[in-house]
This record gives sequence, C-alpha cells and structure tokens, in this order.
Amino acid sequence: MHGIRWPDSVWLAGECYHARPASCSQVFPVTSASESPAFSTLSLPSALLDTLSDLGYHAMTPIQAQSLPSLLAGRDVIAQSKTGSGKTAAFGIGVLSSLNPRDFNVQALVLCPTRELADQVLKEMRRLARFAGNIKMLSLCGGVPMGPQLDSLEHGAHVIVGTPGRVLKHLAKGSLNLGGLKVLVLDEADRMLDMGFHDSIMDVVNQMPARRQTLLFSATFSPEIRSLSSRFQRDPVTVTVADAPETVKITQIFHEVDNRERVNVLATVLRHHKPESAVLFCNTKVRCEEVVTALSAKGFQVASLHGDLEQRERDLVLVKFSNRSCPVLVATDVAARGLDIKDLSMVVNVEMAFDPEVHVHRIGRTGRAGQSGLAVSLCAPAEGHRVTAIEEYQSIKADWQPVPAVSDRGPAAPPRMVTINIAGGRKDKLRPGDILGALTGDAGIPGAQVGKIDIFDIQAYVAVDRDVASQAMQGLSKIKGRVFKVRKV
Repeated sequence: MHGIRWPDSVWLAGECYHARPASCSQVFPVTSASESPAFSTLSLPSALLDTLSDLGYHAMTPIQAQSLPSLLAGRDVIAQSKTGSGKTAAFGIGVLSSLNPRDFNVQALVLCPTRELADQVLKEMRRLARFAGNIKMLSLCGGVPMGPQLDSLEHGAHVIVGTPGRVLKHLAKGSLNLGGLKVLVLDEADRMLDMGFHDSIMDVVNQMPARRQTLLFSATFSPEIRSLSSRFQRDPVTVTVADAPETVKITQIFHEVDNRERVNVLATVLRHHKPESAVLFCNTKVRCEEVVTALSAKGFQVASLHGDLEQRERDLVLVKFSNRSCPVLVATDVAARGLDIKDLSMVVNVEMAFDPEVHVHRIGRTGRAGQSGLAVSLCAPAEGHRVTAIEEYQSIKADWQPVPAVSDRGPAAPPRMVTINIAGGRKDKLRPGDILGALTGDAGIPGAQVGKIDIFDIQAYVAVDRDVASQAMQGLSKIKGRVFKVRKV
C-alpha cells in the first residue's frame, strides 16, 4: 500500500493559575496580540483589572474583544466560539461584574455539558474572582454524592456552575432556587444538545426569571442553536470570530500501518517524538483499554479516559495528565468532550475517526493559542476511504511518511513530574498557598520544582519534580501544623 494515494487549576510555581442588532451577524478575523485591545479599555473595576494583569491577561482575545462590551452592557449574546478561544474569561468577567456580593441568592448559573468542563470553568472563574473576596461559587455536577452539595447550598451561593441533569435534580428537590437569577450562561450549547440535554435545559430555564441576561456560547450556529436562542434570548447580539488560516500551526502526519502492528507502531511514534503530553484517540472503550495495557507493558506512563470510570478515577486521571505526571492519555471522543489541556503537544489517531469533522475536532486540541502542535494518524488499508474524506473536508493532501526508525527498545523514560496525594481538601480549609508554603518553606524545595496543585473537597494533589518527591512527601506530612496522610499516585 506504500506510495498509493488514498483518494479543536491552578499553577502556583510562577502563578499560572460593540453591540449591534441581532439581525446583524458579526464576523471578526483573528488579530495578533499587538492589535488586540487591552482589558484596561473596558469599564472594569480597578481591582479586577489588577487581577487580570496578575493572571497574565493583558490583550483581549478576539472573542473577548467583540463580546465583552455587549456583556457588560447587559445585552444577551450568542457567540460562536471554540474551546481555547478565551470564552470562559469573557463570560466570567461579565458574570462577576454583575454580582452583588451582599446577596447570597444564586445570581448566575453556568450550564456545561460535562463535569470536566464545569470543573475547568469553575476554576477559571474562581481565579478571576480574586478581586472580590466574598464571592461564593459552587459546582453542581452529576457523578458525585448529593449530600455535600446540599450542605453547601444551605449557606447560599452567588454563582452555580453545573450540568443540566444535576441542577434539575436540585431544583426538583427544592435545594436550589433560581428566583433571583440575573445571568444564565449556556457553555458549549451545541454539545449539550448533542448529548440530549435539550429537555433538561428547558426545564431548568422554566424555573428562572424571564427577565435576565442570557449568554449562549457554541462552536456552531446550527438550526438547533438558532432555535434555542430564539426561545431563551431577547434581541441577542451575534458574534462570530473567524479563525485566520495562518494561526493554525498543526502539522499532520499520516503513517501506513498493518492493523496487527498498530500498537507497536504507536509505541515507536511515541518514542520518536517524545511528547510532553499526548492524547491518543480510539473509537471504542475496549480499544482504549487494549492500548493502555499494551503501552503500560512497554514502560509508558499511560491512562485511559472513558465513560465507565467512577468520578474519583476520572478526577485522578485528569489531574495526573494535566500536571504532566502521566503524559499519555487514551480516550474516546465522547469521554474527551470538554477536555481542554493547556499546551497539548501531540494528538495521535490510533484509529481513524469515522467522520472527517470528528477528525478535525480531535487534532484541534493541539496547536492552540499560537502554539505549534503535531497530529499523527495511523491508517490501516481498510481506513483509506476515511483519509480521502479528510482530504476533501480539509482541502488538503495527506502527508504520508514512513514510520520513524527508533533504535531504543528499552522501557520508556519516566515523566519528569510525579503526583502526590494529600488526604485533605477544601473541607479541611486546605488552600493551594498552604501546600506551596509547606513545600517551598519547611521542605526547602524551589518553587520551580513545584507544578500544578488541584484541591477537591476531601483530597488534594500536587505535582513535583521526580528528584524531590521523597523530600516533598516529608514536607507535606504536616501542613500549617496539621498532620496529613500523603502518598504517591
């Protein structure tokens, strides 16, 4: 077959943590950072501007520049925006600017299609809310017990971020009241519709005031999205940001494989490119587990993400992948929805996607925010027609390359970072600064060797350089005078 042409947390070490009528659909080209307006051009509180500066937000992304004036003016907005475009900061700034900290009724609700996306949105909004110390935010997502959520709701909250099903359960139970809601955000609305949440969204919306600001963000403007907008929004401003072709920096490579040698070729590709982080896409959960087993046997640090995992297992997988202690993640398309990993260096299609649009979504997870990315596709002869469909859909000619030759067949090199679990979390009043202080103070570890810190209700995780892991575990056994159990995971 060779030669035959087959016809989309919190970093602590370094603090990484114009309206028009609705009938006018606005399309704005992507601009360079030097051409983008600064946040200081907006009428924002000085404390919020200081927070944005501290977080590294200086020039607005196109979606922020074109939507924020309308958001801050209280207009309804329907925006076409992909993951990674800066939309969370856009609606986050709009929501936070509308809140009354003295009113502990729920004033804003952000609905997301998945728990993972809801968690990312909540973390980002909490970072933005640093300028106002009294803002309380809660996550209401399925897959976790209702009890802790009920306890938290009893004390009130300004902002709720959650999935439609769980929010609806709380409404039915009477533990959540949306009578004072000011702002509703539908994030990745097209995915929520694809996942069958239409009726749940309708039921939730029916229990909130008719006079409110509604913000709808979607990757597409399908007829279904237009219909949703017409039912929920009043004279919305429509914003579309068009991607400039030159901003896409994804190199696509196609390798011809024998189906029986697919995993061996996959291991060779990983050894050759040595990605700091890679998502490997498979079409089924069974294939995911087969790939994880085979790569683990070859010495790779690898984990799978699919629908059968318990919530705690999913949390741990995503924590270890995002903090670089487990650099290879094997996932199905459904499980990867809402997954947005910063600086993802590589995507591998272990199996070709059945649909060219799905292929584009897969490879679009790398090469974001001006970074370069690599997408490698392994193609057996029976998958040739899928490559043809991709060539036609993307108007490209597939770049076929021979499988790289790799002489090193020994165990894969271990990742630089390791993850330490701490048996304490938010309910223990544990904060990221407490963990960082224990590591850089008592344990004497340089801040540059401390990575991502994730805190959950009853446990926390921190990534540290492998060569200081033992030192870190000793330092973390006692935090602010309190003893905690710690272990590597």
